[in-house]
Amino acid sequence: MGPAACRLLQRLGDGRFHSGEGLARELGVTRAAVWKQVRAARAAGLEVQAVPGRGYRLAGGLELLDAGSIRAGLAETLSEMPLFVLPVVDSTSRWLAARGDGPCACLAEMQTAGRGRRGRNWSSPFGSNIYLSLLWRMESGPPALGGLSLAVAVAAARALEALGVSAVGIKWPNDLFFDGRKLAGVLVEVSGESSGPSRVIVGLGLNVRMPPVARAGVDQPLAELDELPGGGGVGRNDLAAALIRELERARVSFDESGFTSFAADYERLDVMRGRRVRVLEGGRQFDGRAEGVDDNGQLLVRGLEGLKRFSGGEVSLRAVT
Repeated sequence: MGPAACRLLQRLGDGRFHSGEGLARELGVTRAAVWKQVRAARAAGLEVQAVPGRGYRLAGGLELLDAGSIRAGLAETLSEMPLFVLPVVDSTSRWLAARGDGPCACLAEMQTAGRGRRGRNWSSPFGSNIYLSLLWRMESGPPALGGLSLAVAVAAARALEALGVSAVGIKWPNDLFFDGRKLAGVLVEVSGESSGPSRVIVGLGLNVRMPPVARAGVDQPLAELDELPGGGGVGRNDLAAALIRELERARVSFDESGFTSFAADYERLDVMRGRRVRVLEGGRQFDGRAEGVDDNGQLLVRGLEGLKRFSGGEVSLRAVT
């Protein structure tokens, strides 16, 4: 998706019909160029309708990300933090990984190679969701950051609640859930010496309104922000600003006191606590009852062999019905 298609989508973002002639005039291009960009938008999974005599319309409208609007919603303490909004990128986290060590944030309208936990693909259609990565410098070394991904999930849930969104929960180790379906995922990548400091890249993908074509390609039940109580009226720019604000607060808090300041909210939001679960770790399977997490964010499961602790990484957690 190039700049020309983005300009067209900016005009179609109001969800109303616009004539091809009017669009060509406003954008300073030919009618043929307008049609070319419409096809590019459709190829990216967007539902651009064409009706003879009425023109083109983007079904449901679209709010493109805008760096100025997002920055206006950030705290004054974040006013100097570099903020990048890209039309298309392979991965916001990979893009940040190629930069220096200074704190910065990156958002994209679309990812061509978005990543989730355990190397899984993260569906990232254009202009539909939030794809956000933050580059942090933490004073602690990697061994002390074991509960950081849970803290990031708590921070994301806090951001949604501050916007008036309710009914969100967390599934260990760091997924946001609604009604048994995945709303958002977190990927935390840490590097550095054991004694610190650490270079941390936090990636977060949150479903806002998934196009039907993209939704059909996802192999697990997913939720969208529009479905949650209070979620339908939240704009993508307001959401991006709220997430960055809350995640930056989480960085400072975690650096000072670790997972302690997130434990109470995690317990409140934990959708697996008290349920029968199955833990898959490598080729092993462990069944039991989930009992929350310890002070380091490790999953606690009590089974026939007693209480066992599990860290993130290659561990998979499932509810047993």
